[in-house]
Amino acid sequence: QVQPVESGGGLVQAGGSLTLSCAASGGSFGNYAVAWFRQAPGKEREFLIARPWRGEDTPIADSVKGRFVISTNNAKDMVYLQMNSLKPEDTAVYYCAADVFGLGNPNPSNYEHWGQGTQVTVSS
Repeated sequence: QVQPVESGGGLVQAGGSLTLSCAASGGSFGNYAVAWFRQAPGKEREFLIARPWRGEDTPIADSVKGRFVISTNNAKDMVYLQMNSLKPEDTAVYYCAADVFGLGNPNPSNYEHWGQGTQVTVSS
């Protein structure tokens, strides 16, 4: 079974950029949709963006549209989240999740495998 492993979180100033990485441990993302979620203190887990198992569609939340981009490196079995124009309200723990043969559904309950999360803090 694949186990997502996130990295790249940290502290960044408002307006800055940060790229998170998600590695496939113990397996491959080849048959999985891979999505990024985040959870701020006291809030529900929020869907951000997904790379479906196949197809060109990239489901994305309105809150990050135009600022966040998902990309993949199939040779390295890595999925990235590039975050631009960051705002203090983007502060949260960011999670990578995998859904076998998934299409990028925004419901977190669809995802079988979750990483441990990486903290992103945006200072004003």
